[in-house]
Amino acid sequence: MADTALVVMVPEAEPYVSALRERYDPAAAVGVPAHITVLFPFVPFEQLSSDVLHRIDLISASTRPFDFHLSSVARFSDCFYLKPEPAQPFIDITSRVVAEFPAYPPYRGLFDSIIPHLTVARGGEDDLIEAARLLNTAHPILGFECRCESLVLIENSSGRWTQNALFELASRRGSH
Repeated sequence: MADTALVVMVPEAEPYVSALRERYDPAAAVGVPAHITVLFPFVPFEQLSSDVLHRIDLISASTRPFDFHLSSVARFSDCFYLKPEPAQPFIDITSRVVAEFPAYPPYRGLFDSIIPHLTVARGGEDDLIEAARLLNTAHPILGFECRCESLVLIENSSGRWTQNALFELASRRGSH
């Protein structure tokens, strides 16, 4: 079965992290742009239906766009990432999606809490230290402003991740 994920794309971060992600994040090599994950894994590609897409659309339609910034870095054991602040809007969206699709807990239920993050590097200790050093050298002052205006369903049905559907948040609808 092919994987899917529901994410918030962060194009504002690309100038700061794309070179590092290409070097240190395997997801970048298979087409995943800078993003903050809302839910992975999600409904397998083969099981996506108009009902699933409609339910995501209802969640996005009742979610207001919001601003956030990426001004600090943090680590998991094998991951160096940028923290979105405030984090709560991402946690709220994830919680709403999980409530609608309880068969798909975030990261297969491996973690006790939801920690929104934009992965910059994955790997061993030396790789993470080097990636952090390079980010601090190239961009010593983080804090760039970002805006969440949509949720994006991405799929990996062919070995590369591609966009399947875009769900605009509440106030974006009809403003084109």
